[in-house]
This record gives sequence, structure tokens and C-alpha cells, in this order.
Amino acid sequence: MTSISLSQLTDRIQEVLKFSFDTPVWIRAEISELRENYNGHCYLELVEKDSNSDAILAKTKANIWSTTYRMLKPYFENSTGESLRAGLNILVAVTVEFHGVYGFSLNIRDIDPVFTIGELAARRLKIIRQLEADGIADMNKLVEMPLLPQRLAIISSATAAGYDDFMNQLHNDENQFAFYTKLFPAVMQGDQAESSIIRSLEKIYEHSELFDVVVIIRGGGATTDLACFDSYELALNCAQFPLPVISGIGHQRDVSILDMVAHSSVKTPTAAAEFLISKMKDAENVWKNIFSDISYLVQNKTENEFRKLDQTQMRITHTLRQWVTKRSHAFETHQNRLQNSVRMQIVRQKNKLLILEKSIESHSPSYLLKHGYTITALNGKRISSIKEVKAGDKIRTFVHDGEFESEIING
Repeated sequence: MTSISLSQLTDRIQEVLKFSFDTPVWIRAEISELRENYNGHCYLELVEKDSNSDAILAKTKANIWSTTYRMLKPYFENSTGESLRAGLNILVAVTVEFHGVYGFSLNIRDIDPVFTIGELAARRLKIIRQLEADGIADMNKLVEMPLLPQRLAIISSATAAGYDDFMNQLHNDENQFAFYTKLFPAVMQGDQAESSIIRSLEKIYEHSELFDVVVIIRGGGATTDLACFDSYELALNCAQFPLPVISGIGHQRDVSILDMVAHSSVKTPTAAAEFLISKMKDAENVWKNIFSDISYLVQNKTENEFRKLDQTQMRITHTLRQWVTKRSHAFETHQNRLQNSVRMQIVRQKNKLLILEKSIESHSPSYLLKHGYTITALNGKRISSIKEVKAGDKIRTFVHDGEFESEIING
């Protein structure tokens, strides 16, 4: 039985592959792993998956040597707006290599960003259609924005420049509105961003009654780090969130899927702060209009009530005058009657007094003296009988125009 050594076998395989693939071959594959080495080389694992089951149909190692990687990386990123990362479908020109010790691998020599752009667009469209089919694409937009969005749950990186921009704009605005903020730190770029943001949303959900809105902001990073915001899972969580979600992720060129499902989206963190300030201004204007309307209604009501009061006062005054006039007439009549009654009573009493006076006068000593009568007194006592005197008594006799003294001679 003829046999060959392992190295002879690998040498033959190497010769066959070199002969069969003597020029670069363009292949389609998905990056399942990517690692940049400190020396500038890039090591990848490429896979092909079944379109229906996602089962892996093929897998191999690949590399991009540093001299090539330094050119391909910025070319790809500038063309697609994406960084080379796991999960991307790529179209690359490769040479086939086989080493007796390290085995089969592909060396990437060139890349077609147009293919990836198409793949990303197709993937993005698929996610959008799935959200629409699930009936949740516009769900968060239907959540009512509070009249005063003051209590803010913020998802961002504490060290991000965008977060500082947001806070400065919010608290240093000339209107000086009161905002209450709580930061829920999250990774805002890279492979961990999606899961990190979702965890922050879950924490906010546990205390959703304490907040009015959720603000997702990012700033200061590269555009190529925005892939996580086109994620179905993140869009799903934001679309179904019970509070309005405001996105301000610094995506100037395109609208991310997160922007599409969020209640409101703006371009930058600063714009997110300005958006909230504008809502507060709108609320302030609403309150001013309400107060103005109330003031107008109160003034109107007050004027009407004063008019009614004036009219009532006039009626009361008129009625009172009529009553006083009637009472005055009645009083005058009663007064006249009383005066007449008093006068008659005085006359009657005066007549009685005159009669009494005459009666008293007719019985008075002076009256009697004027009519020829005299009064005789002994020792100051009136004498009414002869028996009251004796001879030798001196008596005094009073007449109307004087008196005289007599002595009893015979008694």
C-alpha cells in the first residue's frame, strides 16, 4: 500500500489551491468575528448562513495585513458610514492561502463598500417592515407628551461631550426653567451599546412614574459607531416604551431606525435640550393665555356684578326714597293729628285751670275782702264766733284795702 506523509499532503493541497486560485477571487460573506492586532493586522472569521434558518453553511479564517488594512479601513468607513464589524455582509477580493501548520485561510486584498451599503439598506428596510408588520412603528409617537416635561430620564455616557452639551444648554438657558434630571449610564457605541441601552431602558421602566420623558443622547463619537441605533431589539424597546422617547444621537447625515420610532427626534444633544425648553415655553404661553382668559373673565364678571350692584343699589335707593316719602307723609299726618290733639288737650286743660283758678279765687280771702267781707283775728287766729273773745281782747280786722285794730269793751 502506497502512502505519503502529512506534509506531502499539505504541500499537494497548497499546490492545487495555488494553481486553481492564482488570481484574487471576489466572495460574499458575513463577518462573524473581527479582531485588530496591536501590530496593525486584522483577523476575521467569515461565515455563510442559510437565508432561511441562519444555519452556518461555511466558515473560514481571513486576514488583512496591516499595509492593506490601513487603506481599506478608512475607505470602507467613509463610503458606508459603518466600521468593519461583526454582523456585516461584505464583498471582498481574496487570495486563497494554505499553510501546512496554520491551515486554510483567506487574505483580503480589496473590498467593495457598495455591496455592504446595499446589504445594510436591505437589512434596515427589513427591520422597518418588521416593525410596521408588528404594529409598533408609531406606538411611541402616540404617547402623549406631558405639558411640562420637567422630569428627565437620560440615557447617555457620563463622560460624553454630548451629555455635557445637553446639561449646559438645559440649565444655562435664559428662561431658567426647572428641570430634574437622572442619568442612566450606558455604552453608546460599539458592540455593547445595544444591550447597554436596553438595560437602561429597563431600569427606567421600573420607576417610570417618576419621569416625564426619556432622552437618549450621544455626541462626540464617530459616525461609524451608530450601527446599534439601527437595531430591531432597541427599536422594539423604544417603540413600546410607556414614556415619550426623545432621540438626539448626533446622526446628521441619515435618520436611524431609533429616530424613526422615537416620539421625537433631533440631530444633536443640544437640540434635544432646546426641544425640551421649547416645550416649557409652549406650556408657559398656554398658562399665560389661560391666566389672561381668566383675568378677562374675572374682570368681565366683576364689572357685570358691579353693574348689577349699582342697579340694585339704585332700586333700593328709589324704593327707600318712596318708602321714606310715604312714611314722611304718614308721619306728617300723624304729627299734625298729634299736634292738634295736644293743642286741644292744652286748651281743655287750660280751660279747666281757668275754671279751677276762678273757683279757687272765689274762695280766697282776698276775693271775699274785695266783696265787702272782713276777717277778724285774735292773736293771729281767725275768729268765727263771739264766744271766742272777751272784754279787753284786742282784735285785728282785715278789709280788702288794709287792716285795723279794735278792743272788746263788752263781751
